[in-house]
Amino acid sequence: MRWVLRSKIHDATVTEANVEYEGSITIDSALMKKAGFLSGEKALVVSKSSGVRLETYIMPGNEGSGIVCINGAAAHLIKAGERVIIMGFELSSKPVKAKKILVNENNKFVKFL
Repeated sequence: MRWVLRSKIHDATVTEANVEYEGSITIDSALMKKAGFLSGEKALVVSKSSGVRLETYIMPGNEGSGIVCINGAAAHLIKAGERVIIMGFELSSKPVKAKKILVNENNKFVKFL
């Protein structure tokens, strides 16, 4: 069994960073569906701006809102305006066809990668 990439949102822009919120990342539910993420799923978030990497869990945001909000203590590490890659992994003994999407600066779907 190996951990393999299953879901990826590439080049998202963090729209908000809220230290006072219970820890997680809030993602537009339309983007979650496109990339195959589930509510409560563990995710790896990597800042293209600073190189920071962190793990958290996903909470769905309003569909079509473009929200990508870093919540809780993680908001000290990744700030609003930073570009991020959000990845989900699956433990599998077989190859997995990952759903990878590219979004624009407004976190709107551009294409599958």
